Amino acid sequence: MDLMEDELAPIEFMFPGPGRDRIVAAIRAGEKTATSSLEQEYTVAGDPLPAVGERGVVIDSFGEPVCVIETTAVEVVALRDVPLPHALAEGEGYASVAQWREGHVRFWTSDAMRDELGADFAIDDDTRGGAGAVRRRGLTPAVSRRRRRPPRSRPTGRRSRGR
Repeated sequence: MDLMEDELAPIEFMFPGPGRDRIVAAIRAGEKTATSSLEQEYTVAGDPLPAVGERGVVIDSFGEPVCVIETTAVEVVALRDVPLPHALAEGEGYASVAQWREGHVRFWTSDAMRDELGADFAIDDDTRGGAGAVRRRGLTPAVSRRRRRPPRSRPTGRRSRGR
């Protein structure tokens, strides 16, 4: 990555491990062009929602930068209003909004996310989420020059993009 990319905010999807690895691979392959997060994720972290034109560096499970993505659209909608084109663009193999929702609700209600969102946070049709579109801007070299570290148990100091 060049100097400008070194200054971009890190973006960590999910938590380190197989889920993140799967999402990072889909981004690198150009298959994942949309992502979803709960509005609550940004509220709890004290972060603003992503903005169109914003760029960030996708981080893999070892804390290594793998590519740069740019936000091309952001829409906050109730979960009941997530459209099929968005579910398909997630690049995670969903064939319907029902499959998309099942997979995302499973993640958002996991123990790790409950630790982040609060044990009393509930998800229903009215829960608001950010449905965003992203475009991969560039890939980093296949092998980073930095030493690889083991995965962290949970992201810290991150700008999350949910799933």
